[in-house]
Amino acid sequence: MSKHSEPIGDFGLIGLAVMGQNLILNVNDHGFVAVAYNRTVSKVDHFLQNEAKGTNIIGARSIEDFVHKLKCPRKIMLLVKAGSAVDDFIEQLIPYLNKDDIIIDGGNSHFPDSIRRCKYLEEKGFRFIGCGVSGGESGARYGPSLMPGGTPSAWEHVRPIFQAIAAKADNEPCCDWVGETGAGHYVKMVHNGIEYGDMQLICEAYHIMREGLGLSHDEIGDVFELWNKGELDSYLIEITQNIVRYKDTDGVPLVEKVRDTAGQKGTGKWTAISALDLGMPVTLIGEAVFSRTLSALKDERTRASKLLRGPNNPKFNGDKQIFIRQLGQALYASKLISYAQGFMLLREAAKDNNWNLNYAGIALMWRGGCIIRSAFLGDIKNAYVNNPNLENLLFDSFFKKAIEDAQESWRHVISQAILLGIPIPAFSTALAFYDGYRHEKLPANLLQSQRDYFGAHTFRYLDEFIDAQHPSGDVHVNWTGEGGNVSASTYQA
Repeated sequence: MSKHSEPIGDFGLIGLAVMGQNLILNVNDHGFVAVAYNRTVSKVDHFLQNEAKGTNIIGARSIEDFVHKLKCPRKIMLLVKAGSAVDDFIEQLIPYLNKDDIIIDGGNSHFPDSIRRCKYLEEKGFRFIGCGVSGGESGARYGPSLMPGGTPSAWEHVRPIFQAIAAKADNEPCCDWVGETGAGHYVKMVHNGIEYGDMQLICEAYHIMREGLGLSHDEIGDVFELWNKGELDSYLIEITQNIVRYKDTDGVPLVEKVRDTAGQKGTGKWTAISALDLGMPVTLIGEAVFSRTLSALKDERTRASKLLRGPNNPKFNGDKQIFIRQLGQALYASKLISYAQGFMLLREAAKDNNWNLNYAGIALMWRGGCIIRSAFLGDIKNAYVNNPNLENLLFDSFFKKAIEDAQESWRHVISQAILLGIPIPAFSTALAFYDGYRHEKLPANLLQSQRDYFGAHTFRYLDEFIDAQHPSGDVHVNWTGEGGNVSASTYQA
């Protein structure tokens, strides 16, 4: 250590792309001494001479130089491309770290990677945090939503920095400890999945207004502006009103010129896959992912539009203003279902991974700074503050009443869109989930009987029918008298 000056850095960051630059400037603004490093060292020099000029940010010329400029326990954040780059930097850092130093992965890593990295580093005596970061470039600079999880003892050391730089909602930081190992990145993944759902619902509402009601883009912008003043107040509604009103140089709404094929980075797909793995019916996010894949079939859809007929002469004949109010209620109800499903998934993941998730804290983290920030996340936070063991958001009195108040409009809007031939996969799956969830008995009794009939997969009797002739446990029946009495597999639900 003799060749190195006394360490003065409170926080180190590796990765000076836009997100990294903005985040470290945010750290500097809040009075912490930050140390910056980038694999291409010339980028460090350029940053210090330009964006970071006049700040207290310190540059490092090598990994060794970077580590030795940080006070112990060192707090090192990686904002690099998810995947092998994260592992590569971890291996480069390890030789210079002391026991209990903290490595923070702030990229969009898949949660199993964070679980693996946490275990690996803890076995070596270090600490790890996988931190979801939401809010984009502006959020990183002026206040992101931060979702940290990993080694619990690391939280007390990073908390002052993270809660200082995070967005604030009602004067509370949109950052709290999420849970163990990969919990932070799991919560960020579900956040992104809900983001997919929110965006798809808004797009379906836009489609109904544009194609079903024949509204102009300025009129649609007025509707979104009105909605943003009420219970639908959110960042995505706010930006949508700006997008639909934006005109190209020829006066035509620019959105009309944008190719109708949506991209995706994979986090929505990860959420849907996790839901399937855990047996959770997160149907709205799944439909949102599939809607993007359907949009990508542009050429095929163009051919289909010339071959496949829809309803004859579809035309809306009702009161447009009344229908717009109903559409707003339908959007709100569908959005509530999406969040209820998201928190169902979080609850099941917590059981599966032995995480102690802070559900009220998660709602607060999403209340500001992130893409799905919205007013009603405050209501979700209150629901979990009132009952930390809440089984489902729909059981909370506020959300139960909200769904009941919107239900008639919700059903009317979906029916009307179907009659008009307008695709509404997210709206319709939200209602289908609600109706399925509120049914004590579903036709799965027939489905399981079919499975037993053709594959001897067994079934179980309802409790009220169990007796000497109808035993408890897995049962196989010879439905035709021609099959055998040996079951093929044990029934699982």
